[in-house]
Amino acid sequence: MNCRDSRSRGAAFVRPWLLVPLVLAAEPALAASCASFVGLSIPAEAIGLPTRGARVTAAVPMPAGGTAPQTYGAYCELSADILPVDPTAPPIRMRLALPEQWNRRALMLGGGGYNGTIPNVAGNIPAGPVDRPLPLGRGYAVFGSDSGHTANPLSPGDFAWNEEALANYAHDALKKTRDTAIYLIQRRYGQAPERSYFAGGSTGGREAFAVVQKWPTDFQGAIALYPAYNAAALDLQIGRITRALARPDAYPSLTQRAALLEAAMQACDGLDGVRDRIISHQNACNARFDPARATLNGRPLRCPGGANSGSDCLSDAQIASFRVLDTPIRFNFRLASGERGYPGFNTWGTDWGRPGGDVQALVNRLGLNTLQPTYPMPVHGTGFAEGAPYHSGFWDEWVRHFVTRNPTFNSLTLDPANPGPWAARISQLSLRQDVVQTDLSAFARNGGKLLMAHGTSDQLVSTRASADYYERLQRDMGRGRTWQFVRYYEIPGYAHAASTVFNAAWDSLGALEAWVEQGRPPRRQVVTDTVAVPGRTRPLCDYPAWPKYRGKGDVNAAESFVCVKDGGHGR
Repeated sequence: MNCRDSRSRGAAFVRPWLLVPLVLAAEPALAASCASFVGLSIPAEAIGLPTRGARVTAAVPMPAGGTAPQTYGAYCELSADILPVDPTAPPIRMRLALPEQWNRRALMLGGGGYNGTIPNVAGNIPAGPVDRPLPLGRGYAVFGSDSGHTANPLSPGDFAWNEEALANYAHDALKKTRDTAIYLIQRRYGQAPERSYFAGGSTGGREAFAVVQKWPTDFQGAIALYPAYNAAALDLQIGRITRALARPDAYPSLTQRAALLEAAMQACDGLDGVRDRIISHQNACNARFDPARATLNGRPLRCPGGANSGSDCLSDAQIASFRVLDTPIRFNFRLASGERGYPGFNTWGTDWGRPGGDVQALVNRLGLNTLQPTYPMPVHGTGFAEGAPYHSGFWDEWVRHFVTRNPTFNSLTLDPANPGPWAARISQLSLRQDVVQTDLSAFARNGGKLLMAHGTSDQLVSTRASADYYERLQRDMGRGRTWQFVRYYEIPGYAHAASTVFNAAWDSLGALEAWVEQGRPPRRQVVTDTVAVPGRTRPLCDYPAWPKYRGKGDVNAAESFVCVKDGGHGR
């Protein structure tokens, strides 16, 4: 272990600015005014990984805001730059909201995609509740960063040419941002937070795993939504998918994708005991649905003769593409992270895109979007109304900027299962990007709790990957021990960050608080739909259970469902 590694673990290093008595007053007095932070320098010694220190670039008193019940009080908003060791690397730009009415807690927000933007510190957590004040309104000091680069909308992965920027994106920026925030929080209130939490989804979910695994005493609790924790392995799977979609006649239109979703609904919606436009028994649907034999409104989903001959049927080439989405990739080379492959997606019942605007337009852009993958790759990302599939753009950026560092490289020519001369580089990247440690003993000993949740209809990060990690935890740490500090839930119908089937809202932060601070494990958790049928609820079932209709009662009420395992027995 080198010096950098030993410092990053942090458990044996107690710094003097953290040795402050905990004050039990209901509302801590402010030790420093907002204006006093302007131009403040944070010493490099206050940050647990190498930097040239940090400086506050702006300190702005902000008024109360939000719309009830999602409100917050007045706060001081600090912007700061964490200075890199390499002068050619970008700084880490961070923001910290310091409420006047502080609850002695801190919350770090994770990023998304290739990061490059600062999370909204006055906003909500991923899949957060809509019937409660925002975290800032609950009194949290909330912070986050751009992970060490500003996103280029046309090429969001180009930062990876710089090694320090790449290391910051991988996970180093998390430690640097957290330590800088703690320094500033202590200066503002005269004391460090009594509890610190982390919340993130997708890349932010991977970041939640990273802080739990690498700095197990920095946070007392973490929320990981749809976590892309084995990111290099996922990149290889989406490369396989992208190459399949790029084949002639293989890319389905929005209306053809809508036909597939409807056929799956007709075949699988009732498997949970009620037809409610949600496929809750996803495992059964995975096992029984076959697009080549499925019907839509009584007619075959497969186009006559397998040709691409209609807007409401699938060609054989398109069916083959969806089968690639459904199946795992196995690597014919060794990843240093230990990952050997990546699972398929819950393809049957996932919304890959269909006609519609507003939330549906976002779902489409995060799904297969509107343009077939080709070379050069069409524009991609959520900022473009027309573009290549989000994951295809992600693959293209990764191949050109992370792997080959050749901006004109044709990513469609790289075989993700057999990458040839690029295998060693990909293996090296897996050590940075795959956060797959399953010994969380240090985090558990520190009283840490981890909440995981993933929608069964995620089109960007496979739900099966999250289940796989949870099962690895149980295997390596034991089921009983894992149960003491980890919960994992799958949310039927929920896609990646947004859904028009079931758009999830859940008070995960309240559940985490109660578990960490009051010793009350999550029980009878409920998730609420905010889009398809606003206000309808479903129980969050402890994996591997799923919600089954009791046979009577309001179909839109969680209490009308019971959590069962595949055999149908209640849990």
